[in-house]
Amino acid sequence: MTLTPENAAAGSSLAERMRQHVAAVASEEHNTRRPAQLERAAIYIETTLEKAGYTPARQEYEAGGQKVRNVEVAVANVAKGKRPERIFIVGAHYDSAQGAPGANDNGSGTAAVLELARLLKAVQPASGTEVRFVFFVNEEPPFFLGDEMGSMQHAAELKRQGLAVEAALVLETMGYYSDAPGSQQLPPGLDGQYPDTGNFIVFVGTIESSALVRQALAAFQEASDFPAQGLAAPAHTMGVTLSDHSSYNRHGYPALMITDTAFMRYPYYHTAQDTPDKLDYDSMARVVEGLAKTIGALAGATQG
Repeated sequence: MTLTPENAAAGSSLAERMRQHVAAVASEEHNTRRPAQLERAAIYIETTLEKAGYTPARQEYEAGGQKVRNVEVAVANVAKGKRPERIFIVGAHYDSAQGAPGANDNGSGTAAVLELARLLKAVQPASGTEVRFVFFVNEEPPFFLGDEMGSMQHAAELKRQGLAVEAALVLETMGYYSDAPGSQQLPPGLDGQYPDTGNFIVFVGTIESSALVRQALAAFQEASDFPAQGLAAPAHTMGVTLSDHSSYNRHGYPALMITDTAFMRYPYYHTAQDTPDKLDYDSMARVVEGLAKTIGALAGATQG
């Protein structure tokens, strides 16, 4: 896939756009406990997508006595009146944990999906293929893995419609990097198998999604020189199921999480100190550039 010069702006300009997205979405707590702030985040996402040339769709539902919504847009190469033969989901949750602004968890993922949608707007996936960019509400407790979780609602609707999801790629807590030795903690049983320096991005899935982990990691490593690792492990392994990709797994779809490993690296996880100034936007930009090419490769995209 070849990106146009306009869409391939790298380094500081892409990093600065992501900084602006994180500041707009995740400078204050935003969840059903703070509904006005949650609504502001959703409106910002929709407005940003509109500026990129999309018409956002809403999946609205009731949760905790409130109306909430997922937001999504898509690029597709599907004949009029036909259903897509394969769907790729690229998603992130936009709500924050209680008591936390959520800059890294998950303003970083939200910013990344916004930029991926912009970068990939002009590409054409392979025939019969649709790529959906989805922003999930209600990933954090008390909704996690329940029916009112945004990604659970989304995956259940895809299953109800009998749609074929080739893969779901979930971007979760991906903005913190460190070159300090010992900055990376590892799940029990994995000591010595991965670096102890937290300067890499990791593609994580359960054993059932191991083929997708290998494929996506290989595509990323082909597209980018940013350090990357892969982990396909049993669901009981610490951290492996802790995001929206689990909703797709539960509905029988291959799915993985792309992450900086969250609490295994990030000292401000789920605290009031998870603020926009903590993130490494230059590294985030490098990851997003690599992911744009990765998604294009997985979806068989060509420049439109």
